[in-house]
Amino acid sequence: MIAVTFALPAESQEFLGLLGSRSRVDRNGVPTIHGKIDDRPIEVFHTGVGEKVCRQRLEKFFQDQQVDCLISAGFAGALTNDLRVGDLLLAKNFSTVDLGEKWSPSGSPIHFADMLTVPALIESGEERSKLAVTSGAVAVDMETEFIARVCAKLGVPLLSLRVISDTPRELLPAPANVLFDIERQQTPMLKLARYFLADPSHVPRLLRFAKRIRCARKVLADALVDVVPNLPIKESAS
Repeated sequence: MIAVTFALPAESQEFLGLLGSRSRVDRNGVPTIHGKIDDRPIEVFHTGVGEKVCRQRLEKFFQDQQVDCLISAGFAGALTNDLRVGDLLLAKNFSTVDLGEKWSPSGSPIHFADMLTVPALIESGEERSKLAVTSGAVAVDMETEFIARVCAKLGVPLLSLRVISDTPRELLPAPANVLFDIERQQTPMLKLARYFLADPSHVPRLLRFAKRIRCARKVLADALVDVVPNLPIKESAS
């Protein structure tokens, strides 16, 4: 069985729509969606955002679950303008699955480079540029490092495949604390509404961001469907 993780349902909804034979399963309190891609059993679950909730959910999921491979999927923020929104990133420093040199997703640019896991959303372009220089990474997320540690401990092969959702030129449409509350694991809708009502000139930026996210989500879903049959794993019993 192949496990696919996303931080939030906002990242996974396009991919879930492509799963065949979908059903809901509870893994020690972690809701998962079971289905198939190319006759390979897939189980999708959401890790949440950040280290604390990610570790908790992974621990519960793996209590009595055997996995042939785990794909850490979702959005990532670019640190340089060499990447554009909708580009794919296969994180070399976290991935232990060898897809070979022949695999490439249909119609979407893919970068094979290092990614960094950070504790908070990065708001400014200047901060991103500095982090790119000091870390050598080209993008950031908030979960994959912790997923990689768990997979290494359990001997589970890992593929980190992310789609770029924002860049130094196309930044997030609002401050980090307005977009997401890590403690509550949700967007504070009242705070978000107040932010844009206070300055309606920011609304077009939000609408453009939402459009980019929809496109990026589709790119990622198509790439996942494409990569699953290419995973070099033994077939598990359905």
